[in-house]
Amino acid sequence: MEAVVLAGGYATRLWPITRHRPKMLLPVGEQTVIDRILAELEDDDRIDSVYLSTNERFVDVFDAHLAESPFEKPQLSVEETTEEDEKFGVIGALAQLVDREEIDGEDLLVIAGDNLISFNVSDFLDSFDDKQAPTLAAYDVGAPADASEYGVIDVDGDEVIDFEEKPDDPASSLVSIACYAFPAEEVRFEEYLANGNNPDEPGWFIQWLVDRCSVRAFTFDGAWYDIGTPEGYLDAVAWALDGENLVASDATVENTTLGTNVHIMSGARVTDSKLDRTLVFEDAVISESTFRESIIDCESEVSGLDLAGALIGAHSELS
Repeated sequence: MEAVVLAGGYATRLWPITRHRPKMLLPVGEQTVIDRILAELEDDDRIDSVYLSTNERFVDVFDAHLAESPFEKPQLSVEETTEEDEKFGVIGALAQLVDREEIDGEDLLVIAGDNLISFNVSDFLDSFDDKQAPTLAAYDVGAPADASEYGVIDVDGDEVIDFEEKPDDPASSLVSIACYAFPAEEVRFEEYLANGNNPDEPGWFIQWLVDRCSVRAFTFDGAWYDIGTPEGYLDAVAWALDGENLVASDATVENTTLGTNVHIMSGARVTDSKLDRTLVFEDAVISESTFRESIIDCESEVSGLDLAGALIGAHSELS
């Protein structure tokens, strides 16, 4: 089996934090988001190669990250885009990747690189092996009203009998979370696109596939976070820190009150301040300030502010 980790998005909802940094490399506790996934794929002997699908803007960042990582399987596969409006869509990019890397005829695992999930990918692949049918990971968000931004699933046992991408009036609270396994004969991206179908969200392809073959759901409990918004990212960090704080050994924190789920990174300096549910990136300097539910990027200098929900870009000077 081959694996594709989707890492081609520009994460505009997290700008300026992700303007020059892919969201998959944001830290969640001691690890980045994507390293949690790559570690599991590295350990599963069923996975031959891992193709990290990204864009031209971030290729150098990912190349440097992989060079410093302990993983041997990942290799970059680059789509020729540098801006959001140039993207081919997820299914369009997957079709190009399968052709570019010459992996047509192989079973395929596709997983979003910005997914923080609590289940083991190996358990998901065990389910796929048992069914030998397209399999998707499914999560109950609790109420149908909360499901309208996702692909909504109706199941009979573990068989998907209906799939609707981003419905206005969801019939279910069970949603797809962008983790899919396909047997080789159902990697039908080219056929799907040739019929003029939507190339964007993978859910549209799943909706199309449900009408043509048996599709199975791997439903899991526990945690799932989509690192696509500031709120989603801070929720993921809070889950990882579990109410504790993480302060780098070479950071300076003086005369400062820390609430919960605060991460202060290497070289940062925080004095005479109050922080709660906030991330302070490398070498940022904060003094006489109060931050709640905020992200202060690297090498910023901030003094005398009282803010909630703030996103402060790198190298900013605010007072």
